Amino acid sequence: MASVRTADRTLRLFEAFKVEGQPLSLSELAGFMNVPMSSCHGLVNTLIERGYLYHISRRKLLYPTGKILEVAETIVSKDPLLDRIRLPLSALRDKLKETIIIGIREQERVMYIDVIEGTHTVRYTAYPGEFKPLHSSAVGKAILASMTENELEKLLRRLPLEKITPMSITDKKQLLQDLDQGRKRGYYETHGENVVDVDAVAVPVVSNKDIIGISVAAPSHRMEEGRIDIAQELLKTRQTILEELR
Repeated sequence: MASVRTADRTLRLFEAFKVEGQPLSLSELAGFMNVPMSSCHGLVNTLIERGYLYHISRRKLLYPTGKILEVAETIVSKDPLLDRIRLPLSALRDKLKETIIIGIREQERVMYIDVIEGTHTVRYTAYPGEFKPLHSSAVGKAILASMTENELEKLLRRLPLEKITPMSITDKKQLLQDLDQGRKRGYYETHGENVVDVDAVAVPVVSNKDIIGISVAAPSHRMEEGRIDIAQELLKTRQTILEELR
């Protein structure tokens, strides 16, 4: 499992710079990653040789180069799915000014694969790669409701309906009723169930048998005022995406 451990350490190293937001010393990196200095030293040297890290401040501090950004941007720009839906979703964000989230099911959780951040000063902020519960997120509800009855029943037998916030649905029967209401509306809602004072609406999109959830998330007071209009705009965008994916 050494290769898995190395991959985990590499990712945690870059996450250290994200969290700290400044150049770090070798000892600070080792402390953040909770690894021996010798292991951290070897990893750092490899990343320097590959052009991903560089020394600053008389070689005592380290910071990532722009290479990681260039690699990431190139990868994302060639994503076969996101490349086809990013334009209509960006247009939706520009119209609503709220955060747009694209997620998929990864085992028993939702993983956000892309986030188009809203333009309001006060907005909901999320990040690609984040995991959220299926039962308490709007994206998760859209995915759950799109599964076959047999698939959904099997999943709910083992899915922990944890109380993420005081508003989270933790009863299986209530969750099924909530999903059924969403099917009748054509979209799915959360009301502070995943993050307090944040509401969201979501719709599912099926592409090559994969179920993708797309949601609009916003502070509860703004969502309450414009929920119906936001949902209608999301449904229109969903139709545009479905036509694009044909």
